[in-house]
Amino acid sequence: MNTVTEKKPRLTTSAMIASIAAEGQRTRAAPFGKALVALAAQRPEIVGMTADLAKYTDLHLFAQAYPERFFQMGMAEQLLMGAAGGLAKEGFTPFATTYAVFATRRAYDFMHQVIAEEGLNVKIVCALPGLTTGYGPSHQAAEDLAMMRAMPGMTVIDPCDAHEIEQAVPAIADHAGPVYMRLLRGQVPLVLDEYGYQFELGKAKMIRDGRDVLFISTGIMTMRALEAAQALQRDQVDAAVLHVPTLKPLDAATILREAARPGRLVVVAENHSIIGGLGEAVAGELMRAGVHPVFRQIALPDAFLDAGALPTLHDRYGISTTAVVASVKAWL
Repeated sequence: MNTVTEKKPRLTTSAMIASIAAEGQRTRAAPFGKALVALAAQRPEIVGMTADLAKYTDLHLFAQAYPERFFQMGMAEQLLMGAAGGLAKEGFTPFATTYAVFATRRAYDFMHQVIAEEGLNVKIVCALPGLTTGYGPSHQAAEDLAMMRAMPGMTVIDPCDAHEIEQAVPAIADHAGPVYMRLLRGQVPLVLDEYGYQFELGKAKMIRDGRDVLFISTGIMTMRALEAAQALQRDQVDAAVLHVPTLKPLDAATILREAARPGRLVVVAENHSIIGGLGEAVAGELMRAGVHPVFRQIALPDAFLDAGALPTLHDRYGISTTAVVASVKAWL
């Protein structure tokens, strides 16, 4: 008996930095940069700062619109954070951008001592969160949420898509105090607008309801959870998706209310290490409140991740839509 195995096309090096958008998915270009330019037209105190990564954090649009309010600090992330704190003390609202690995690993002490301890009004916006690049551990910020959640006084946000980023920019500008926000740049998927979603800092939102499974998700994993819910529906599995864009402060009341509903498998999904992120935050809230659903996590492993093509890595580490569906079916 002859069998024919269909081979997938070989992915090229460009797939290491490919957009996380699926083929044919709606996207919006540079939502952060455009939203910040629009907001700064009414907010003269907003300044843009980066450590040699304006183009790769979409801050180049701000630099073009307001060159006198743009500060290029060079490859010096500690200086970036220190200077941002100084400008905040003078009444400005700095938006400081770099890659998440560089902010958290190279400049953590400066964010901690200069910005957070002083409660300064600095917005730290960082690209390449979690597994959104194939360039290996040097660029993959798989532990940034754990690090920033542990910093006293720091608000921590992980947006899902372009629609949410556009709404989050003015919201974090209005918030008094330091903010760390993960950034999706370039051609960013557009998902939540179809659900009439409105970002509110500190609030979790039910995107869709369901009786069998409750996804509690953040960042790009809300997009994956919504895709998985649609796929599971074809097998008569009814899945709800609770989107949690703000990891700190956590909307514990909404999470506990939804997790306490009987008969649902609770699955926390995040583009982050299984250690210290949304999964452990939710588990802690459930335990302290005496709410004990069947609980599972979809997250990146406690490991240095491989380099390679993003679609391959998302399958390998269980955060692709196909992998999410397979995990839920196995657990059910």
